[in-house]
Amino acid sequence: MSVSDREERLFSFPHPVNEVAARLVAGGVVVLATAALLFDQRWITAVLAYGFIARVLTGPKLSPLGLLVTQVITPRLPIEPRLVAGPPKRFAQGIGATFTVTAAIFALVLDQWGVAQILLGAMIIAASLEAFLGFCLGCKAFAILMRTGVIPDEVCERCNDIWSTPR
Repeated sequence: MSVSDREERLFSFPHPVNEVAARLVAGGVVVLATAALLFDQRWITAVLAYGFIARVLTGPKLSPLGLLVTQVITPRLPIEPRLVAGPPKRFAQGIGATFTVTAAIFALVLDQWGVAQILLGAMIIAASLEAFLGFCLGCKAFAILMRTGVIPDEVCERCNDIWSTPR
C-alpha cells in the first residue's frame, strides 16, 4: 500500500456509521464538558477540541474517545449496530469542532472562561440530545442544507443509500 493510499485511508470518515457508537461518543463529550465546567478545568476544552478535529478528519481512528467507544465499549454491548449515513455525522462533528476550538481559544488564549463556559454549555445540550435521545442537531442542520441545495446532490445520494459506499 502506498503512502498516499495509507493517508487516504487514515483521512476518511466511516460511511455508514454505527449510531450506537455515535451516541456513546456524544455521552463521552457530555461527561468531559460537564467535568470542565464543574471542576473549573479549562484544559479539558483543548482535549474536547482535539477529539472533534480528530473525528472530523479521520472518524474514530485518531480520537481517543472514538477509539475507546468503537474498539472497546461498543463491541462488548449486547446491542445490534444501527447503521446511519456518515456525512451528516461528520458535519455534526465539524460543528462540535467549531464550538470546542472556539471554547478552547476563549478559555486558554483569551482568558475569557465565561464565554468558553457558554460554548461548553451549548455542547452539553447538543451532545445530550444525541446521547440520550438520539436527536442529532448537526444532522438536522445537514438535512436542511441538503433540502435547500447548499449540500450537493452527490452527498445526498450517498446519504440515501448507506450501502452504496464501503466502510
